[in-house]
Amino acid sequence: MTTFVDRVELHVAAGNGGHGCASVHREKFKPLGGPDGGNGGRGGDVILVVDAGVTTLLDYHHSPHRKATNGKPGEGGHRSGADGRDLILPVPDGTVVQDRRGNVLADLVGHGTSFVAAQGGRGGLGNAALASARRKAPGFALLGEPGQSGDIVLELKTVADVALVGYPSAGKSSLISVLSAAKPKIADYPFTTLVPNLGVVTAGSTVYTIADVPGLIPGASQGKGLGLEFLRHVERCSVLVHVLDTATLESDRDPATDLEVIEAELREYGAGLADRPRVVVLNKVDVPDGQDLADLVRPDLEARGYRVFEVSAVSHQGLKELSYALAGIVAEARAAQPEPEATRIVIRPKAVDDAGFTVTHEDGFYRVRGEKPERWVRQTDFANDEAVGYLADRLNRLGVEEELVKAGARAGDEVVIGAEDDAVVFDWEPTMAAGAEMLGRRGEDHRFEAPRPAAQRRKDRQAERDDAQREFDEFGPF
Repeated sequence: MTTFVDRVELHVAAGNGGHGCASVHREKFKPLGGPDGGNGGRGGDVILVVDAGVTTLLDYHHSPHRKATNGKPGEGGHRSGADGRDLILPVPDGTVVQDRRGNVLADLVGHGTSFVAAQGGRGGLGNAALASARRKAPGFALLGEPGQSGDIVLELKTVADVALVGYPSAGKSSLISVLSAAKPKIADYPFTTLVPNLGVVTAGSTVYTIADVPGLIPGASQGKGLGLEFLRHVERCSVLVHVLDTATLESDRDPATDLEVIEAELREYGAGLADRPRVVVLNKVDVPDGQDLADLVRPDLEARGYRVFEVSAVSHQGLKELSYALAGIVAEARAAQPEPEATRIVIRPKAVDDAGFTVTHEDGFYRVRGEKPERWVRQTDFANDEAVGYLADRLNRLGVEEELVKAGARAGDEVVIGAEDDAVVFDWEPTMAAGAEMLGRRGEDHRFEAPRPAAQRRKDRQAERDDAQREFDEFGPF
């Protein structure tokens, strides 16, 4: 059974906002009670939060679909709907959030760091909040806005100070087991380590973490063996430790060649590992042949500039010196890091000439794109003419009508608001400015009683297609 997962695709959906309520206060002896519809509640967010007690993404591997709760609709008597509950998803320290194209959305490092993966929709306003001097008793309310949804990729990159790299069965698991309290699986066959193991080492006043990465083989950076699957776990380390086997039974291998192969794979993988300090550990010197081979290759490795340590996980030879040497390198790396700065609050005011929307002329119609127009469209109940008229008034005040005129739009032209897969089509009328004299009974708007040419053209085209389909069904192809 899988117990460690470091990469998952998560499907998140925030809660929808609750609909506003269209209600009129009714009470004996109060015939003009007025509108009293409450606002809808906000939909819950989906939030990723770093939790020190979580070490794997296994839960999301088994349950990849996560959804926050919706906001409640408003009610009469000025009662607003309850907000949806935020969905808090704990993730391990070092989790990178990406979209499906590989773009990094957030790098979550440090306990308590959070990221809003999907934002809940706004609640719709009730008719009490929409009342004005001109529209005293609105017969409509705004709909709740849908919450954000989509797919994200969570990728765990272990946060460790020291990473042990080397061939399978080089003794990395044995080394981490004696340097720390970690208890990895140890056996005399390759690829014993199938997941990264973390251990905590104390050397004097320095405490650091050490990671045992599954063994690398030639071609690991291209996906061979388990290397590519876990090389990401060495990206955050401060020092790389090459664990070289001096007692290997394979005749075509030796410590110097192993080092060159692993270094080539690290260079191929990239990720900024070229500038990390290196330490070479000649392991298994408790074996007579191993000590002889270590004495033979050590001068050559030191000539290349490496710090070399001869150790034995069995007899504990050289472990103390290695532990304190790694502690010194880690302490230097920590001291070289810049002091953490308080998060700055960046205020980005909108430009004076930024209307917040764009109008473009496309194939036979005009498209309006912008945060406000698209949100207003999503919150409009198109079954209610008065609500549609209110939308037209808001778009006119925003300046959409003026921009359409500049773009060359004429009465009856098709105007599309929104993206292609979620757009609303209107028949544009340049004189959509509203006054109190245009309002009729609640839920009605006299402006929509006039004929709409574009709508009629669409109906005519649909009727022609229906007639052609009926002839085809009755007589077959000609």
